[in-house]
This record gives sequence, structure tokens and C-alpha cells, in this order.
Amino acid sequence: MVCQKCEKKLAKIANPDVWREGGRNNTMNGKPGGRTINENMLLKHKQVNKANPYGSKCKHCKCTLHQQGVYCAQCAYTNGFCAMCGKKIIDVSNHLMSTV
Repeated sequence: MVCQKCEKKLAKIANPDVWREGGRNNTMNGKPGGRTINENMLLKHKQVNKANPYGSKCKHCKCTLHQQGVYCAQCAYTNGFCAMCGKKIIDVSNHLMSTV
């Protein structure tokens, strides 16, 4: 459960674009926006903001997080918090928020 502001920061899937003209990951032979052929991906993507998979823990239950954030998905759902920024989204005082 994430807020609208943090929806843009969610991790992208590996191949989001359809293989067609205008997609970011297709080869368009030198045109801007296309994928270049024979390019070293390790040199292209400098590993600047890689999240440490074992470094971040949930604020409530102390389990390890798989994405960057404050709360795990289960604690964010049961308490009504945004999992990434920790802001209160929903008042769950009158709801039965079980995860069973």
C-alpha cells in the first residue's frame, strides 16, 4: 500500500515496453531513444542508488524490506501507512485489517 506520490518511485519491471517503434528498449539504428547495440551495460549504468537488500528493515516488525521504504507490505496494510514514506493514508480504527 503506497500513496500516490510514492507510486512513481516503485521499482520497474525488467521489460515494460512493447517491442515496437518508439519503445525505450528497441533498436532504432542510431535514432535517439533507442537501445544501442554492443554497449557495455556495466559501464552505462553506474551503480549509484542501488538499495542494499539486507540494509533496510521494517520500522514496526523489523523484517527485511525488498524495496526501499519504511514499512513492509503487511505492516503498511494493517496500520494504514504508506510503505515507502510512512505517511498515514487510511484511518483503520473502524476496520478489521487482518492479513489472514
